[in-house]
Amino acid sequence: MRGAVGAEFVQRWRTAVTAMLRPGPLPRPSRWMWTADAILAVVLAACTVVAVRRQSGGPAPGQAVLVPPVVLQVPQPPAAPYPPAGLVRGLGEVGPGLLVLAALTALPLVVRRRYPLTAFWAVVVVGLAFNHRAGGGNATVYTFLSCVMAAYSAAVHSPYRLRTLTALPIGAIALAVRHDENLPAFTSGLVPFLALLGVGLAANAVHAGKQRLSVLQEEHEAATRRAVDRERARIARELHDVVTHNVSVMVIQAGAARKVMDSAPDRAREALLAVEAGGRTAMTELRHVMGLLAMSGDDTEPAADPDLAPQPGLGQLPSLTDRLRETGVPVELTVTGAPPPLPPGADLAAYRVVQEALTNVVKHAAGARVRVAVDHVPGVVRIAVSDTGGTSAAPAGPGGGRGLIGLRERLAVHGGTLRAGERATGGFEVSAVIPVEEPV
Repeated sequence: MRGAVGAEFVQRWRTAVTAMLRPGPLPRPSRWMWTADAILAVVLAACTVVAVRRQSGGPAPGQAVLVPPVVLQVPQPPAAPYPPAGLVRGLGEVGPGLLVLAALTALPLVVRRRYPLTAFWAVVVVGLAFNHRAGGGNATVYTFLSCVMAAYSAAVHSPYRLRTLTALPIGAIALAVRHDENLPAFTSGLVPFLALLGVGLAANAVHAGKQRLSVLQEEHEAATRRAVDRERARIARELHDVVTHNVSVMVIQAGAARKVMDSAPDRAREALLAVEAGGRTAMTELRHVMGLLAMSGDDTEPAADPDLAPQPGLGQLPSLTDRLRETGVPVELTVTGAPPPLPPGADLAAYRVVQEALTNVVKHAAGARVRVAVDHVPGVVRIAVSDTGGTSAAPAGPGGGRGLIGLRERLAVHGGTLRAGERATGGFEVSAVIPVEEPV
């Protein structure tokens, strides 16, 4: 018992990890999200540019330095050709390249929700280059904030979980290698701000997680509804094919028995026996359909029933045509070629094509002669059911009933096609082509 519980726990853990690491679609932010991210990126970029300009505003070479409390002018040593490490050149000498680099440390945050990993790497790489060139200073606070926002966006919004789990530690190590340049000095005034920032990011992450969970639940419910609708349509097609054909044949046999009941009791008895046989056939097929739907609670296998017969297929076409022939409809069956092994679904679909076509003949073409041709050729099975036209006033136009529509949908699942229409010489024809995989 414990072993089963442990195995189930391990399986659930593996499933959860696999689902977490499975890549998903990229998020699609709303217009409001785009606007908020653009404002955040512009504000951080402006703060970084202003900070680097202020950082360059120190005493210029040769300028007097006031030392309190005595005002003295101390001569300065000769100016060095380059500023010391950690300082940027004077305000008037800040190059446009450095200002552009300062702005680019935050501007990639505009796409932090749409392309989280790309924005993260762009911010980290540009921030490393800027801090190395600027040598640290006040601007480091804003470049660090940009990296934090980029890392948070990658962790929350990126659908590539494995890449994200790899990228975040690498980015953190890259920033920590030269921490004097890339990390700000954590003064007492900066600690409350960072604490509030962490709380805000954590709260936002929880909210984003709840929203993502809600979206996943809605998608799961929608997928379940679609699956239920498809299953209902499949059951409706199956029941239509089973009930319509057998009931139509039974109605004809019952009508014939009624007409000859007084004059020819023996013929009426034969017709009633045919009605009974058709009813049994219909019940057998209905039990089979219901048996496929009834699942046992433990092993999820179809419920066992000794009365259930195998699914009908092309091998049962002689029985189908014989039953129809007993109703007085002249049916000719021709099978050419060596029948290849068909998958059960495709075999059942082929049988339903013939069954539905014969049902339409019974309903709409009384007195017509019917020809059923099944041609087995390499790679395909061709089925054609044609009649010579009858005396019924009810038309049978192509696709006019639910049966033909259901057949098209059924064949499409197996890559097959269906054509139905009037013949040039009179009558109606239903033809189907079903591809067959050749054995290797």
